[in-house]
Amino acid sequence: MSDPTGSIRPVVRAPAPVLGTAAAAVDPCAPEVLQLAADLVATMKVSPGCVGLAAPQVGVGAQVFAVDVTGHPKAKTVHGAFVLCNARVVEASQWQKGREGCMSVPDLTGDVKRANRLVVAGFAPGGTQEIEIVTDAFEARALQHEIDHCAGLLFLDRVAGAHAVYARKVYL
Repeated sequence: MSDPTGSIRPVVRAPAPVLGTAAAAVDPCAPEVLQLAADLVATMKVSPGCVGLAAPQVGVGAQVFAVDVTGHPKAKTVHGAFVLCNARVVEASQWQKGREGCMSVPDLTGDVKRANRLVVAGFAPGGTQEIEIVTDAFEARALQHEIDHCAGLLFLDRVAGAHAVYARKVYL
């Protein structure tokens, strides 16, 4: 089976209803899921600073997301670019607060407490066997952020309060 070529999709912004709705589980082998996976990777690659993108962020209520923390200064474990379907957290430990941003909330960042060590299970697009990803640090944070998108949550739903939300700095 050849990989479909990805198309760049527009990223929806809060308060779009799809961002606050739990996404549906998918058939990882369905042609539309393979196309969606390719589109997520393509959209992520053209978005500066983007390390993850979930289907709800492109207006699709599906449990599919892409992650790639390659080259990020806070990354320790790096699995490269990958897509997961129907992902779930199996183990989470070593909770730490860290700053997060989101393409769907472009003007804000916030401090969110997340597991620093993580085991996630899910399916690769086209895969029939569940796989596990063991990771830590920044990649673990990115995975939790994207799993939250699939559950209808934004990072703003996880901050301790208004005191932990900041205007995004503009880097030129």
